[in-house]
Amino acid sequence: MDDVAEQIVYVVDDDVAFSESVRFLLTSVNLPVKLYGGADEFLADLGPDTKGCLLVDVRMPGMSGLQLQQVLKEKNPDLPVIIMTAHGDIDMAVRAMKDGAMDFIQKPFNDQKLIDLLNKAMKANALAIANRRRKAARHERFNLLTSRESEVLDLIVAGNTNKEIAAHLGISDKTVEVHRARIMDKTQARSLQDLMKLVFDIEPGR
Repeated sequence: MDDVAEQIVYVVDDDVAFSESVRFLLTSVNLPVKLYGGADEFLADLGPDTKGCLLVDVRMPGMSGLQLQQVLKEKNPDLPVIIMTAHGDIDMAVRAMKDGAMDFIQKPFNDQKLIDLLNKAMKANALAIANRRRKAARHERFNLLTSRESEVLDLIVAGNTNKEIAAHLGISDKTVEVHRARIMDKTQARSLQDLMKLVFDIEPGR
């Protein structure tokens, strides 16, 4: 099933009347929505593959919106968070954004502004999922390398020439060329520059 078709706006707020008004608004523009009265209720439904975005009130009984945001960073970091605030909670909302929330919106809010924010969050979620899958696929390709090919790759990344790699590993230049060709084939790298980009994308701190 298409990822976009699976996306849902998850609304977490203890104000039932307010949540129902949000549901009415979102369904009127064909945005799927689920309502939860508190963070624990939402977390019981949350999975690592939950798609869409979270619209959560900053202040709630029990676990607050900020605390829920922290839990979400561990359980599903791809799910964007939009914080809802009352007038006196702006400082908390700014703190939430510094901690990774996508945006905040102040109650009572403009309907179109909310819809625009949610659509933006949905696109960000789809992009994050696609990037994670692409990176996982690249990891799988690198996992195909033998231990010797991995050694050669490390030396390539370190800037060694074929001759230097051959001397370091005690093998012939021709054997290094064979290993390089296999590395390029298994990782689907089109050039040395492409190979380096793939390596640093998977291991940014390398």
